[in-house]
Amino acid sequence: MTKGVGQLPATVLDALRNRLGDRLDEYVIPPPVFVAMQGEFLDFDLANGSLTARFPVIEDYLNPFGTMQGGMVAAAVDNTLGPLSVLVAPPNVTRRLEMTYSRPITPQVGHIVVVGKLLEREGRRLFFKAYVRDEAGLPLARAKAVHWIVDES
Repeated sequence: MTKGVGQLPATVLDALRNRLGDRLDEYVIPPPVFVAMQGEFLDFDLANGSLTARFPVIEDYLNPFGTMQGGMVAAAVDNTLGPLSVLVAPPNVTRRLEMTYSRPITPQVGHIVVVGKLLEREGRRLFFKAYVRDEAGLPLARAKAVHWIVDES
């Protein structure tokens, strides 16, 4: 049963219904990990293949240096690219995620904003990029990802 659908912006929900049809109930949307990370979808543009989400920088995500642990930044990226991938292609999984960090993310940042974009589809492979910024637009990290379509139907 689909859970949490009411939390999605109408554009995301409409795109999911169009993409998945009767299969929508087979998915937990938004994913539990997105909810656990207190994620929020901000914008979706099907024509440009992009999705924007934001995540709080909370104490539980900090490393011993008092900055957001890199794996949590990567999780925020994966929690943006994953939903985007379902919106623009048949069901797929992340095969590779490459992160590049630009600066430490401190609790003073408040929230990080992740913008994910589909670059191209080549057969069963999907190529994405993502940018992580603070709410003022300061670059914090970037990512490249390759996803694999598991079901062409």
